[in-house]
Parts: sequence; structure tokens; C-alpha cells
Amino acid sequence: MGNYIPEIRKYAHLLVDTGLVVGAGGNVSIRNGDYMYISPSGFDLKEIEDDQWIKVGIETGEVFGDLRPSSEILMHLECYRRRSDINSVLHAHPTYSVAVSSTGKEIPALFPDFPAMVKSISYLDYIIPTTEVLANAVKEEIEDNDVIVMRNHGVLTVGKTMKEAYFYMQITEESAKVYAIGCSVGEIRTLTEKECQDLRDLSAEKYRAKLIQE
Repeated sequence: MGNYIPEIRKYAHLLVDTGLVVGAGGNVSIRNGDYMYISPSGFDLKEIEDDQWIKVGIETGEVFGDLRPSSEILMHLECYRRRSDINSVLHAHPTYSVAVSSTGKEIPALFPDFPAMVKSISYLDYIIPTTEVLANAVKEEIEDNDVIVMRNHGVLTVGKTMKEAYFYMQITEESAKVYAIGCSVGEIRTLTEKECQDLRDLSAEKYRAKLIQE
């Protein structure tokens, strides 16, 4: 065990407390050298004891301990194998993101924080969860994206820190929520690509992006 435990516990609890997962849904992992520690299968994320996070060899996939790791273990492993720059992976089932993506639509840029902080999102058509097929699809997309929306399933985010991965999850869900509400009111105006790039170039946004990586 190490000092990563308070961090993974904090954000696992936040996923539940903010409604991004319900019941035993969702899974969380953090890198620790050549290993990752991942949530056990079948556990509510708020009920995992500090000694129940499961150690797994990133390259070998070897599982240490008696508990079964999350059924999405392959997906997490592929993220770390493909991205040496990330240290955290979150997978949740946020309501609005699932709802919007399940219609075949993408989540648009409607307010500054979303395009300023999330540079690109990939969308995967429905693939049965927990399978090698899904892990391979994620593997192909995660190199160039920090957010992957899985239609009819959920959202996966990665980050240099758990704070960063959690922020990406939050802001993606908030954007989907604003979009869904806006569609019920009237015609939506999305930010143009130039407006999005102007936001990304702001020094204030670059500073904020740096903070969530620390």
C-alpha cells in the first residue's frame, strides 16, 4: 500500500456522491510504477476498504491477491500500456452523457470550460462491456483522446492525476446535461471551432489545465 490510497479513495467516493455511478457500477484505477491498483469487481466504490484495491502488473496482467479485479481490467491495462503520460483511469456511467450519446449524437461545445479543457473526445458505438473487443477499441482511441464516450454504456477518462481524469468526467457530463436541457427549450447555438481555439489559447485556461495535473 502507498500514499496513492487516499487519492483513489477520494475520487472513487466522489464518483458515487455526484451520481456519476450507481450501485456497483463504474471502476477506478491508479498507476504505481509498473503496477496499477484497480477497484474490485462487484463492489460499490464507496465500500472498498484500503486493503481491497487490487494490484495488477501493467505489462503482464498478473493479478495479486484473492479478490477479483473489475471486469473492465483489460480496458484499464490498455490505457496504461498505450499512454505512459497518464496515471489514472476512471470509468463511469453518467446519465446525461449516456443519454445523449445513445441517440447517436455527439456532445457539443456550448460553454467555455468544455472546449478549453477537453481537447478531443472519441465516440465508440456500442460494444458489449468487459470484453477484449471493447478493450481493443479503447486501445485504438486512447492515444489521441483523454475522453472516450461509449454509446449505450458510459464514459472513460484518463489523466496525469486522478483530479484531471475526474475533472474530464465532470465537465463531459455537465456539457451533456446542458445540451439535453437546451434541446428541450429550443434551438441551440454551439461554439464555433475558432471560438473554441481562442478559449484554449487563453493564458487563464492554460493555467487551470496545469493545476489539475498537479
